[in-house]
Amino acid sequence: MTTVDWSAWRRQEPAPGAEGLRERKKRLLRQRLSDTATEMFLERGFDAVRVSEIARACDVSEKTVFNHFPTKESLILDRGEATSAALRAGLAETDRSPVEATLEILAEELRTLTSWLAAQDDPRDAAARIGRFGALTRSTPSLRAYHLDMTERLVAVAAEALARRGEGARTEDGDDRPGGPPPGPAGGPEVQIAAIALVGLWSVQYRSLARRLAEGTCTPDRLHEAVTADVRRAAALLARGIDTGIDTSVVGGTDTGTTSGSETGLATPAGTGRTSPRTPVHPTVQNMPR
Repeated sequence: MTTVDWSAWRRQEPAPGAEGLRERKKRLLRQRLSDTATEMFLERGFDAVRVSEIARACDVSEKTVFNHFPTKESLILDRGEATSAALRAGLAETDRSPVEATLEILAEELRTLTSWLAAQDDPRDAAARIGRFGALTRSTPSLRAYHLDMTERLVAVAAEALARRGEGARTEDGDDRPGGPPPGPAGGPEVQIAAIALVGLWSVQYRSLARRLAEGTCTPDRLHEAVTADVRRAAALLARGIDTGIDTSVVGGTDTGTTSGSETGLATPAGTGRTSPRTPVHPTVQNMPR
């Protein structure tokens, strides 16, 4: 069976510095198993394909498949660990805001996908394949549940990284006063809501991609521009802050001119003439550890 190199548009783990023959063979087998499984699932449906059939198609045992992938679902949704590692590393870099770090990871994932599309002989057909991939994961209950579990694990990674940033800031600055970096462990409410919001940007990117791929009218370059614009609009809202007591600056940490409403605390768009100063009475997204 001919397969597509699906891994070419998924986030990749860093290339090994000195990969030995054994490691290379394991990596290539893992890729072949995932690509073959993806093609079979798209052709016949996830539930209709048994793991033993995938093993036979790749001329390996069923045990070998499970040595590389702990579950059937992970054969097709197999990039969770790479994304978690990228987010953990990005949020650890304190010279960038959490939103900036998250945007960089999303941009790299989008760039990988649209570059793959542009390199195909028929980008429209390739886009349709990606659309079918997304439709399969959305329409299969076990894949939806697995994706939800991956999302929850990503939120936990983000929360832990944000809590460490906060602890580092307090150790360095001794700043425990109100309005400073939010205190507490990864389970604290400020850290949790920030982590959930950051991981929510993946959902924005996926939905924007799915919508525009379904339209079938975008070139790879135009697709990249449109999806990037959607994600950055969502990120700007997150960085400014929403709802009572949450008020901050833009993604890069520079003031946009938004101000807090005197009664509701909602951010007011620049240019409305409202210039009341911000009063950081409540914990703010701006004061999340940077």
